[in-house]
Amino acid sequence: MTTLPPALTPLALTMGDPAGIGPEITLAAWHARKAAHPFVVLGDPTLYPGSLIVASAAEAASVFPHALPVLPIPLASPAIPGRPNSDNAAAIIASIERAVRLTEAGETAAVVTNPIAKSVLYAAGFPHPGHTEFLAELTGAKLPVMMLASPMLRVVPITIHVSLADAIRTLTTDCIIETARITAAALRRDFGIANPRLAFAGLNPHAGEDGAMGDEEARIIRPAMQTLAEEGITVLGPYPPDTMFTPRARKGYDVAMGMYHDQVLIPIKTLDMDGGVNVTLGLPIIRTSPDHGTAFDIAGKGLADPSSLLAALDLAAELASHKGN
Repeated sequence: MTTLPPALTPLALTMGDPAGIGPEITLAAWHARKAAHPFVVLGDPTLYPGSLIVASAAEAASVFPHALPVLPIPLASPAIPGRPNSDNAAAIIASIERAVRLTEAGETAAVVTNPIAKSVLYAAGFPHPGHTEFLAELTGAKLPVMMLASPMLRVVPITIHVSLADAIRTLTTDCIIETARITAAALRRDFGIANPRLAFAGLNPHAGEDGAMGDEEARIIRPAMQTLAEEGITVLGPYPPDTMFTPRARKGYDVAMGMYHDQVLIPIKTLDMDGGVNVTLGLPIIRTSPDHGTAFDIAGKGLADPSSLLAALDLAAELASHKGN
């Protein structure tokens, strides 16, 4: 293995679903970033016209200014834009696995994942709810935490890829504490925020209105916040979810902690869909991803916007520099 200086250690970019917009935004991102931190794609070279096959991640750094470097992972069937094919599920999964292993070995600085269609992978027997849970299994992480980050807002949902009914049923004080601990540690270590301020959303309208609209705030959320405060973590709230995302409110905290997926993902995607980045906290490696899906409906039509992928690449490089990779 060749060891590169941190500034030249490439990011590992996964293929994602080859029938989605991943290939075209990857090429667009390379054209936009030729003078920036290098990345290497793990995918089928036929998806990237003008790319260059490389034998190692180290080789990618010298190739990157001149051509998109690709570590080849062949597809089982030709990719047709807009027509997902579960025959290619194994290659999609292999791309993620290889990116993780390269980053664990220090050959790449971070993992950036292109969008996948979970239904395509489910048809091939993929057992995980999504990227986050699969990455946790690959790396042995106890509790992966999903953060969406943009210059306007950072959010973390306490419960993730479960139904709303299950999210309410499974929300516990211990889960809130563990998620908040990981979030606070990542904000200090990776984002350089010495004293991160965590703002908690209430579960119920008006944050329960002193018990008139539910008791989860008093019974579940406040005890977690008290424990965190005793550990020296700055906690705020619980706030009414309908008022904590105004411009004035957002200035008062560094991350919004939501009780369920849509409670905090709707605000950030409304505020900054193109600039939002999915970051998985609690892993031994850095992982970011664009804040959008495969967009099969526009794949291959020249309409895809690479802005979120560019933001994911930029943030991965920034976080890797903080960790000294």
